[in-house]
Amino acid sequence: VQLQGCGGGLVQAGDSRRLSCAASGRPFSRYGWFRQAPGKEREFVASNSWRGGNAYYTDSVKGRFTIFRDNAKNTLHLQMNSLKPEDKAVYFCAAADGGAYTRNDYYILSSTYDYWGQGTQVTVSS
Repeated sequence: VQLQGCGGGLVQAGDSRRLSCAASGRPFSRYGWFRQAPGKEREFVASNSWRGGNAYYTDSVKGRFTIFRDNAKNTLHLQMNSLKPEDKAVYFCAAADGGAYTRNDYYILSSTYDYWGQGTQVTVSS
């Protein structure tokens, strides 16, 4: 299993950017995006079920980011609009096989994901 992320770069505040992550050829239970800013822990950004329709977002990106999957190309995406300087981070795609969890918000925990992309840097200038 491989996840190959790309799409990062330098953008200006207010710009849009789409991150992509090619997933090698089998379905998962769900997928997500996390980010890690310098000196901070990796944090949850968004997740969705593999079939779609169960998207969750961290509060700071709601209304600006959209997580979705291109079924035909088996590519995971994070569409980021209205980018802010505080969105600067290394972004990681992740995928999970099925599992049973006691927390309702298990999808925000990086430990519940089994596979990770290598990370792509997003820098937002003000």
